[in-house]
Amino acid sequence: MRKLSAALGLVAVLALTACGGGSPSGGETEPAAGGSPGLTPVNVGVIPIVDVAPIYLGVKEGIFEAEGLDVELTQAQGGAAIVPAITNGQMDFGFSNVTSLIIARSKGLPLKMMASGSSSTGDQDADFAAVMVKPDSGIKEIKDLVGKKIAVNTLNNISDSTISAAVEEAGGDPKQIDFVEMPFPDMRAALEQDNVDAIAAVEPFVTMAKGDGAVPVFSNYAHPVDDLTVAVYFTSEQFAQQNPEVTEAFVTAMKKSQAFAEENPDKVRAILPEYTQLDPSVIKDLTLPKFAQEVNADSIETIADISLKNGLIEEKPDMQALLPE
Repeated sequence: MRKLSAALGLVAVLALTACGGGSPSGGETEPAAGGSPGLTPVNVGVIPIVDVAPIYLGVKEGIFEAEGLDVELTQAQGGAAIVPAITNGQMDFGFSNVTSLIIARSKGLPLKMMASGSSSTGDQDADFAAVMVKPDSGIKEIKDLVGKKIAVNTLNNISDSTISAAVEEAGGDPKQIDFVEMPFPDMRAALEQDNVDAIAAVEPFVTMAKGDGAVPVFSNYAHPVDDLTVAVYFTSEQFAQQNPEVTEAFVTAMKKSQAFAEENPDKVRAILPEYTQLDPSVIKDLTLPKFAQEVNADSIETIADISLKNGLIEEKPDMQALLPE
């Protein structure tokens, strides 16, 4: 199997949910020359975040090799760089949050979800995403976010749309929320300096913010959508149609890797230093996502409805074509 580079700094973690901008990280991954004999080479676009630990484990444990695949993991700073790499054939598969793929499909890009990536734990008090505030902010519950300034890593995407849906469900007017786009690493300082009232953080920044004294209001991944599939692995319709055996092998290996990660959280934490530079104390304390084997189609349909209601898309795309078969 190809050699995976671990040389990536914490700054590259800024696209933690695969919904931010960015371009491929040139020179970050150094595949070995040639491929392993008898194996089909596959290039997968990933982001150096906790969510993709299963695929790194799958490569390390020989799960992909057992399915006949020689996997090269190419790191990018965000899903915005991975999508065009998939559509132009530079990559075979990629990782992205579901809202970004719904938006891309609604714009006519022939993308298809293939396998589950990260999912919410479903526990508002113990999830890998949380809306965080200072303890003296006066913000105690979801409805209190009305009229406040909230930092999100990307506007018009999964964070602000799920927060808006939760606020509306709580009886508040989400149009009165002032969402501010900001990279994840900058959010803690902005909250500390009172430049924002709340931050929509994800791990490892949830744990880091707690270390600063910040407290969670709720998890916008655990609520208002039940059992939310947050991110998935995807490809182009053309690649899937032209390479059915490779696609099937990738999906099979990915499901096995997800199951392995879910059953071995200690190995998930142990592999994180191999492709990130997270502090060991943060790795020890952070909340891991749920690594489900199957995509929850109902949750993605709900996200599409929320995206339509909030104006992220003009009409729902062909969800049957987008979702895994």
